[in-house]
Amino acid sequence: MHMLIFLPPTDFHDESLSMLRLFFDRWEIKYSITSYTSKQCTGKHGATVKPDIHTAAVDSTQYDGIVFIDGDSIDSAKLYDFRPLLDLTMLFDRNGKQIWAIGNSVKILARANVIKGKKVAVPKNEESVRLVSLFHGEPSSSEFEISGNIVTINPGANMESSINSIFEKLNIK
Repeated sequence: MHMLIFLPPTDFHDESLSMLRLFFDRWEIKYSITSYTSKQCTGKHGATVKPDIHTAAVDSTQYDGIVFIDGDSIDSAKLYDFRPLLDLTMLFDRNGKQIWAIGNSVKILARANVIKGKKVAVPKNEESVRLVSLFHGEPSSSEFEISGNIVTINPGANMESSINSIFEKLNIK
């Protein structure tokens, strides 16, 4: 399995990326980091990560899925309005590949229109709930939801157990 991890260029949640990498490494899942910059991405708490591939150069056939990391710049840079990112998300969906969203990155999935009729774990903020409902997703306050090829995770204290449960339910080996 080879997953693609999308990072906002600035203010991504360091802890979400760290937790995901920990689990991918533990379960021996290959991953590549992508962003809409070739420069280092900077997390909210100072972590820096240089993307392996620019998002514009991604060939979705090379990956089994994509994970969107949450962060403040999802909103400040309005990444959920960036058409090439939405098109990439739709391409992964059309090909039945896994699409994971952590926290406020569910807005990207909503705007890409890939959540219709699917349960979506939504952060407890009005804007995220509104967008999920507007695009006909079913907002859930659960820690995580698996709905078809869509996996959504609310970050927080139980994120480690959520990711572990997701891996078990998806039978990822």
